[in-house]
Amino acid sequence: MSDQHIDPAGNTQAFRAFANAREQESVAKPKKSPLVPIIAVVAVIVIIGVAAFLLLQ
Repeated sequence: MSDQHIDPAGNTQAFRAFANAREQESVAKPKKSPLVPIIAVVAVIVIIGVAAFLLLQ
């Protein structure tokens, strides 16, 4: 059986191309900011607080 996966460590040039491609992939993906979930949690807490305040009056 022939293996479809080519080992990039087979020679130095192929390995460098593989390493550079992996490096560029990680740079190309923007990192997700935790700001949106934090704002959502704060908004839910405020809404629950206002609802509890109105119900207890």
